[in-house]
Amino acid sequence: MKVNSQIVAISFFRFEGIFQKLWAFSQMGLARKKLKNIKEISFFKLFGSGTGEGFTPYPNTSVYAILSVWNSLSIAESTIHERAVYENYRSHSVENWTVFLSPISSTGYWDKANPFKPVKSVTDLDEKMLAALTRATIKPKIMLKFWSKVPAISKVIGNDKNVLFKMGLGEIPWFHQVTFSIWPNSTAMSNFARKDGPHAKAIKSVREGNWFSEELYARFEVKKAIGKWCGKKVI
Repeated sequence: MKVNSQIVAISFFRFEGIFQKLWAFSQMGLARKKLKNIKEISFFKLFGSGTGEGFTPYPNTSVYAILSVWNSLSIAESTIHERAVYENYRSHSVENWTVFLSPISSTGYWDKANPFKPVKSVTDLDEKMLAALTRATIKPKIMLKFWSKVPAISKVIGNDKNVLFKMGLGEIPWFHQVTFSIWPNSTAMSNFARKDGPHAKAIKSVREGNWFSEELYARFEVKKAIGKWCGKKVI
């Protein structure tokens, strides 16, 4: 039986200067058509980010990202390297970093569908570098309550020595939120998720209060990364 080889790529870009930041902001609308015309992409999203490590309600005008889904690593890497839309982002940014991921598990919905197709069987997860992605549409009536919980979670994840990378992203500011983090193995990831603290309390509040109108939780094996972030290779 053929093993699924779907690859999810997330490309991060940092911009400096008012004109480059304005250009990046404009691409939240203008780049959609260009990405839609790339037939090799089965699903994509454009993101802005929050300040600090991204887990705040305050927009960061310097950092933007593109999530894209492909049928293989080779296709993803070559197309991202060659296509003009990605080259334009790289040429306007001061640094960029792309991580390539293989889905392990994915539950829930994103725009009424689940775009990720996990590999049927993955073993030795405690020996593999993993990434976690959560995506949620926040109900307007609980927006303030939700964002009151986030700073405490941000502090905890920022202090966790095991997290290799973390970023909070958004499709629509305040309402459509994505969290993305990379961990050295499944044990480190699970320990953070299960730890009694702000994160666990927030999850409990979400479940009891039915805060989200749509949500998705996915885990990935980290396959490869190219570029630099904050002036160094992340992984």
